[in-house]
Amino acid sequence: MPLNIVLIEPEIPNNTGNIGRLALATGSRLHLVKPFGFEIDDKRLKRAGLDYWQHLEVIYYDNTEDFFKRNKDENMVFLSSHGTKSHWDINFEDHMFLIFGKESVGLSENITEKHSDQLFKIPMYSQHIRSLNLASAVSIITYEGLKQLNIK
Repeated sequence: MPLNIVLIEPEIPNNTGNIGRLALATGSRLHLVKPFGFEIDDKRLKRAGLDYWQHLEVIYYDNTEDFFKRNKDENMVFLSSHGTKSHWDINFEDHMFLIFGKESVGLSENITEKHSDQLFKIPMYSQHIRSLNLASAVSIITYEGLKQLNIK
């Protein structure tokens, strides 16, 4: 399994469903950290993930503390519009954890401060946009990782 996609407190079921589909398509594992902004059996989540959800490897966590405790020795990068380094500078490795925050506010300040040396952003070339859609951002980062890992 080349990459681990981590969604911390996802809020929009359609995004999570689409990201689940992406995880399955890329051979990645999906990690979902509670609380969620929806019920895990939400029909919008299932519709976006279609009938693929049953084939997806999903790991659930009760909260961020649970996630970091269970994965304390893993190689992680954090994606945020507040990052100072470009995602082009990530040196991807097999099994790397790609950490994304919730749609409304991204990663908490506590997380971005604690992991500032591992904080990256996707460059945006217009001053009229604050952020990308979460599912789009996860797609960009995941496929860049696969490219660097030379997974075909």
